[in-house]
Amino acid sequence: MTQTASGFPDRKAGFAHLRALAERPGGRVITRLFAADPNRAARFTLRLDDLSLDVSKSAIDDTALDALFALAQTADLEGFRRRLFAGEPLNETEHRAAMHMALRAPRGAGLKAVMAGGTEDATVFAANERDKMERFVRGVHAGQQRGATGERFTDVLTIGIGGSDLGPRVATEALTIGRSDQAMNAHFLSNVDGHAFQEVTRGLDPARTLVLVASKTFTTLETSMNAAAARAWIVGALGDAAVAKHFAALSTNLKAVAAFGMNPDRVFAFQDWVGGRYSLWSPVGLVIPLAVGWDKFQRMLDGAWAMDQHFRDAPLRQNLPVMLGLVGIWNVNALGCATQCILAYDDRLRRLPAHLQQLEMESNGKHVMLSGQPVGWDTCPILFGEPGTNAQHSFMQLVHQGTRPVPVDFILAAAADHSRPEAHRALAANAFAQAEALMVGRPEAAIRADMQAHGASPAEIDAIAPHRVAVGERPSNTILFKHLDPFSLGRLIALYEHKVAVQGCLWGIDSFDQWGVELGKQLANGILPELTPGAARGSHDGSTTALIERFLALRGDS
Repeated sequence: MTQTASGFPDRKAGFAHLRALAERPGGRVITRLFAADPNRAARFTLRLDDLSLDVSKSAIDDTALDALFALAQTADLEGFRRRLFAGEPLNETEHRAAMHMALRAPRGAGLKAVMAGGTEDATVFAANERDKMERFVRGVHAGQQRGATGERFTDVLTIGIGGSDLGPRVATEALTIGRSDQAMNAHFLSNVDGHAFQEVTRGLDPARTLVLVASKTFTTLETSMNAAAARAWIVGALGDAAVAKHFAALSTNLKAVAAFGMNPDRVFAFQDWVGGRYSLWSPVGLVIPLAVGWDKFQRMLDGAWAMDQHFRDAPLRQNLPVMLGLVGIWNVNALGCATQCILAYDDRLRRLPAHLQQLEMESNGKHVMLSGQPVGWDTCPILFGEPGTNAQHSFMQLVHQGTRPVPVDFILAAAADHSRPEAHRALAANAFAQAEALMVGRPEAAIRADMQAHGASPAEIDAIAPHRVAVGERPSNTILFKHLDPFSLGRLIALYEHKVAVQGCLWGIDSFDQWGVELGKQLANGILPELTPGAARGSHDGSTTALIERFLALRGDS
């Protein structure tokens, strides 16, 4: 393995080789690959039980695929995978393991996490906390845990932001939308905007509402302010003594939780080997079993653990997260794609793109390698997405006819959980058609022939035909599974978690830290006191100072 002077693998030649392969004559043409290989779809589709990943509609031939696996070998992906599951501190800048897999592993799985004070059996710690969560959830559902007035809880409000909101929200919505069997009504508050608090509490009965505050440190500005507002709302209706009965904390700051007035028995902890964007499996995701029931939550954990085992044990060439990650590397580093679109053809997954935005962009939006040197290649693309078919009537115009290719992941369940089979067939037809249209396009010659056959004049054909052209040869992946249930949801989210790790390994970056998030927080904490009448001004650039003055003037606070 070639290494740099700093001892890190030298990836430069591998990325240069990928770019050269893409620049071969026809190197970006997907349709020629199908013409040359009638068996391409089967050869470029990987399966895990009912889950399939079809990457055949990407501009990757066998030579390019070999080059991608050679880069994976240079980056020591095999060793990275072993070290990840061995609990080594792969989050090097924060000296932490990334052991979120332990949150869904069985108690006896034996996953360890290397910590400052030694090695911890992460699966045992996670299982103990999970048992505590289960007792609490079942107690709430059975009416053993009640509110201050003796009424049963019917609603649960989770207060958090980032990973303490997006993951739990996408999972809860995916398992409750369109269903009438949820155990409790779930509500989420993340934005510090006061309008959000007003909206989420409108119609809620404080006497029947359980509030979860998700913050590891209990100091996050937005969460702290929203938690204080929720406390005042509960106290205003039920009195100070109600806080202990109506609140639970998903935190490690026991002192702050006690000062808030919470019952210590309602504090659920997690270790620092759980990153925020990987925390939905931890107590941070307590809202999920409260909303859908413990058994379904456990099935979601089981699905994620099934993907964990597949990623850990399957050979790289048959490994779904590895293949999904390598195709993304090809799109970014060979084809130069700066974006990635997520289209879930399932309205219950409407928040999946938002969760994946954080998961991928916070993990791999890095410009410095583990060596401390600037990366010499692009890293994470910009993710966006919406549910299909809504997206087809929104931004898909650009995806089909824009000047730059946008790779797309199409996600679809084969079976629906509603009574309109014709609607699901239409949904599936649109998903498959969009992927096909991106690849085959619509050439001008065919458009001209069609317009002529329909009686258009030569002048009209000349004027209109170029505007109807879709160039095609635009890449996509299709993820298909039987139907969306707790197990398949856990498996799907874990697939993307491990894809992120694969790409971070190949790019040579730390996928598990997020230092870029801190600067804005620090500056906001400094500016906040200045936004009160008569407060002294700090030292800012001219624009920021002027905006503060204008803000106060508009409020009449100058």
